[in-house]
Amino acid sequence: MEGDRQAVVNQKPNIHVEVCVKSYSTASPSDVRTHVVTLLKRHNIIFGNYRWTEFDEEFLQKHVESVVLVDLGVTPLDLEKCCLSIHIFTLNDDGPSTLTLEEDEELSAANHWLLPAAEFHGIWESLVYDGELKTQLLDYVSTTMYFSDKNVDSNLISWNRVVLLHGPPGTGKTSLCKALAQKLSIRLSSRYSYGQFIEINSHSLFSKWFSESGKLVTKMFQKIQQLIDDKDALVFVLIDEVESLTAARNACQSGTEPSDAIRVVNSVLTQLDQIKRHSNVVILTTSNMTEKIDLAFVDRADIKQYIGPPSVNGIYSIYLSCLEELMKCQIIYPREQLFTIFELETMGFAKSEVSEHSLYLRNIALKSKGLSGRALRKLPFLAHALFVKAPTVILAQFLVALDRAVDKQKEEKNNLVNGV
Repeated sequence: MEGDRQAVVNQKPNIHVEVCVKSYSTASPSDVRTHVVTLLKRHNIIFGNYRWTEFDEEFLQKHVESVVLVDLGVTPLDLEKCCLSIHIFTLNDDGPSTLTLEEDEELSAANHWLLPAAEFHGIWESLVYDGELKTQLLDYVSTTMYFSDKNVDSNLISWNRVVLLHGPPGTGKTSLCKALAQKLSIRLSSRYSYGQFIEINSHSLFSKWFSESGKLVTKMFQKIQQLIDDKDALVFVLIDEVESLTAARNACQSGTEPSDAIRVVNSVLTQLDQIKRHSNVVILTTSNMTEKIDLAFVDRADIKQYIGPPSVNGIYSIYLSCLEELMKCQIIYPREQLFTIFELETMGFAKSEVSEHSLYLRNIALKSKGLSGRALRKLPFLAHALFVKAPTVILAQFLVALDRAVDKQKEEKNNLVNGV
């Protein structure tokens, strides 16, 4: 027992290295891995998440788009003392295709992507949440795979492969589902040849023929079953605004919802119970109104995670990433230093010539509390459009414009609430 504890203590930290290979590359994964390992040996001490997009070595220049160290946690790190998990992948440039259910009708039931998708690339990094939320979601899916591999009896220990993200609109629930699927298709690329992502159009499954909705749900899941049958594929099914498919049956039975809704709920629950037998599928769901979801569905969700508006620190990090992007594109020019919130805290938020801009940005973040992540990401654009009105701008002037844009956004939000 003591030896086991010591083994856990001495366990090397696991570091994920994501290697995006160029779409036209003909290099073998083993050759790519060899050259990436050589690169990492030359840069073995790492401070913070690190990304290479330019390379000195000819092979990497020719074949590799980027090498990224992700989710590092506490840094600096000595990579020689870490266990490196290298994930080699190529992005799929195809956009979504449409899944239809009936040959004689153009009934758009779902959008379908092959993963990893170029369209989803970078979403994971753009989402900012407090705590270990993203890591916990990754760990959840990894555990479902591990339990399946070990043939754990699901009658004794139950898990349904269902995640429910709930909270107010604009907090990034749908984006997080897409990013989670993308990240896992990369992390598990050695196990699955590719990923499939199906985003169900809940509203289209309510047929214009009132009594057909339950049958359409069954047909939808039969299509999904065909994808799951390919054991080389990791399949993610997103049911956005799941309350529209799983309306609470007590509301239906009291007469406030049509009886067809009862058939839909029963059909969804039946299909979920069948689908959970397969180890290569994960059901991702979102809801803005959890009180409207049938309790039997809520009970089937292994994880019920609330996604709320970002904290002040989260808002600061979102703004910081936006400003770094504008400086990279030379819309804000010249580039000037901005501190992370951790660095500001370490400095005790002391005001100085070098921290002045960062402290002003934190004040803007404090003022922005209560705005959704979706609104926050739009504000730098609105600041430029409404208050800069010039191709390039210095950082100090842009911060003033951003401050004014936040005031305008909050004023508009109040006017909407008060019906002005």
